[in-house]
Amino acid sequence: MLVDSHCHLDFPDFADELDQVVERAREGGVGLMLTINTHVSRFPQVLAVAERFDDVYCTVGIHPHEAGSEPATDAETLIRLAEHPKVVGFGETGLDYYYDKSPRDRQRDSFRVHIDAARRTGLPVIIHTRDADDDMAQILTEEMAKGAFPGLVHCFSSGQQLADLTVELGLYVSVSGIVTFKKAEALQQVIASVPLDRLLVETDCPYLAPIPYRGKRNEPAYVAHTAAKVAELKGISPEALAAASTANFLSLFSKVRP
Repeated sequence: MLVDSHCHLDFPDFADELDQVVERAREGGVGLMLTINTHVSRFPQVLAVAERFDDVYCTVGIHPHEAGSEPATDAETLIRLAEHPKVVGFGETGLDYYYDKSPRDRQRDSFRVHIDAARRTGLPVIIHTRDADDDMAQILTEEMAKGAFPGLVHCFSSGQQLADLTVELGLYVSVSGIVTFKKAEALQQVIASVPLDRLLVETDCPYLAPIPYRGKRNEPAYVAHTAAKVAELKGISPEALAAASTANFLSLFSKVRP
């Protein structure tokens, strides 16, 4: 069984055929899907998708792009919303200095709030980072020193230094379709270095479709292509990678029913 550890099934891209998208994932061996909240104000729509399908779970949180426009949310609010049995983590949250769609101080503050919720509940935080490695490393190190919390860096596309720190801090690395791209040699080397017991796979759909679907709308069934590439990089069979990444997902997302 494979798990798509990061998808956006509430997005309009899937509105007309969500049932078919989920069924194609099941037929392709994807046994669990985690649909990710990006706006707390739209959390009810995300939760509705998770409630609709037995094999879909969700998170609650504010994407760094929305940190400046969403109402300020405290850890208590996130924790309360996460009491629902289908809500298994916080985020996605983090830092995005590439697009800078929100003030950086608001991104950092929001990120720390999500980490606080993760620390207090033991539910993982889903971390987005782009062009922000120095601040990301600083915040992760500072926050982990305050008390351990579970989490993963999703759609990992940073360098070796942040990958090493992520593993050192006890966090996980989730790999998207970017790793299948022909010009992703540097990322492929980084992913090959990450211990197998710290790896997850994802689509981040509808974005970042892997080869051979690059440029098309992504969907959970395509996580198999990413997993096959990661297996190749690790020198193991696709079946072994599927077993390991699924075990890692279930270990990290402890509220999910196997």
